[in-house]
Amino acid sequence: RALGGWEVPPVADDTGEAVEIPVRYDGPDLADVAALWGVAPEEVGALHRSRPYRVAFCGFATGFGDLTGLPPRLHVPRRSTPRTRVPAGAVALAGPYSAVYPRATPGGWQLIGTMPDPRPLWDPARERAALLTPGTRVRFVTADAAADGTGTGSAAAQATSPEAGA
Repeated sequence: RALGGWEVPPVADDTGEAVEIPVRYDGPDLADVAALWGVAPEEVGALHRSRPYRVAFCGFATGFGDLTGLPPRLHVPRRSTPRTRVPAGAVALAGPYSAVYPRATPGGWQLIGTMPDPRPLWDPARERAALLTPGTRVRFVTADAAADGTGTGSAAAQATSPEAGA
């Protein structure tokens, strides 16, 4: 796309494995999102996990990557009243995006789950401090699948190990 005469190049495809993010689908907005999607709350996790995601951009907070990949029928509005504190590890939706809050911050996204250990999302001691950078492929898995090793690749370790990306 052109932006005032400046050509914005597309994000290069990341040919590496997808980073697997373990999630417990237990968020306070799970029932609201289910109602918006027209499904039972226990179906939200399966629908959310069924999609491949890619980090479109980063910015709101260090380590916070906005993930694209939700089809239009799964887009949800931001909350009408933002929370003053969203906990680190909250898995959230807003508009066409999904994200994981890397640290506690205010926020207005719909919270559908929790990443049990969000520390790997941002680690200033790593050479690449942010785990999720533009172009990175992301796959959500149940926290149980990540814990018992039934995730599909070594990337599961990236999202659960503080040493990831070193």
